[in-house]
Amino acid sequence: MGQKINPLGFRLGTTQSHHSIWFAQPKNYSDGLQEDQKIRDCIKNYIQKNMKISSGVEGIARIEIQKRIDLIQVIIYMGFPKLLIEGRARRIEELQMNVQKELNCVNRKLNITITKITNPYGHPSILAEFIAGQLKNRVSFRKAIKKAIELTEQADTKGIQVQIAGRIDGKEIARVEWIREGRVPLQTIRAKIDYCPYTVRTIYGVLGIKIWIFREEG
Repeated sequence: MGQKINPLGFRLGTTQSHHSIWFAQPKNYSDGLQEDQKIRDCIKNYIQKNMKISSGVEGIARIEIQKRIDLIQVIIYMGFPKLLIEGRARRIEELQMNVQKELNCVNRKLNITITKITNPYGHPSILAEFIAGQLKNRVSFRKAIKKAIELTEQADTKGIQVQIAGRIDGKEIARVEWIREGRVPLQTIRAKIDYCPYTVRTIYGVLGIKIWIFREEG
């Protein structure tokens, strides 16, 4: 039997750290977790609505949340922050207002900052968005994966594995297809591996994309 584990949870404390940093009593923990989800959803929805995205990629690599008693600090790691640059200060203020309205937090200050990441296509979430955009435009899945792998190789990574499951290319029967390029040592805990599951809605139904990217040995 295959024993599956999330590659990020498997490496917590060695090469991987948490994306949310805060402490709560057990009875308040679920509220804090839901609050984090609301913040992430609100930011993604805002960027989807307000950015003129030509490539179909929003470019959010990850959203880190740090909470203190009187402050919520949100850091958005983006691959293409030029999407936010026109009227940047105004946009960030507007985003802050939206998130505050969603959270309804009166006694805590919210602070949002945007950090640009180098080599955006070295991040699985940005790559998954790229593949999803290609699949929505009915590009053949092999072509989409090959193009994604080429982009990753330019970002100086050691290996990548891409898996797509569902009614690929509109076939009657759902199946799983995967392609690996380079090394992806999932059993090695000190290997720095980035992982991202992503769901894409196509006219044939829902497809699931999973991407593992091997960066370097820790």
